[in-house]
Amino acid sequence: MPHAGLMDERELGPVEGPLLRARMHIRGGRRRLRQGKISAGVATLYDALSAALQWYLAMPKRKRLIWFNRGEDQNNDRTAYLILVRSGVLDGTFDFDAFDRLLERALQEELTGIDHRVLLIGIESVMTQLGVMPFDEASLPPEDPGTF
Repeated sequence: MPHAGLMDERELGPVEGPLLRARMHIRGGRRRLRQGKISAGVATLYDALSAALQWYLAMPKRKRLIWFNRGEDQNNDRTAYLILVRSGVLDGTFDFDAFDRLLERALQEELTGIDHRVLLIGIESVMTQLGVMPFDEASLPPEDPGTF
């Protein structure tokens, strides 16, 4: 993954670690899509989304603004997404379930014929609503092209 060897997520903690991971994976996912590595790009962007959701939910000052239901597993990506939609943080226009199905396909085969621009628009919309984007890519650790 794009963050391998470039950060120590545990050292950064439950807030800063996932934020940096999300941003690095947005950058890496975009690069992989541009290179035609669609399945790898989808998987990387999914990880970016997962990290972004966990980052948002980990912020102590936001906890009081989030509508949790008893028994919900906020560590489950789909549940975390739905919690943030229900709480009004996300507008719900991104089709998380379709993205999850696309990830399952990407993990089984190399995807072809996918318009990744549409996917990027959706992911970037969610990342903007969460406050992960925009960001200055120059502020991130330099990419290691050997990561894929």
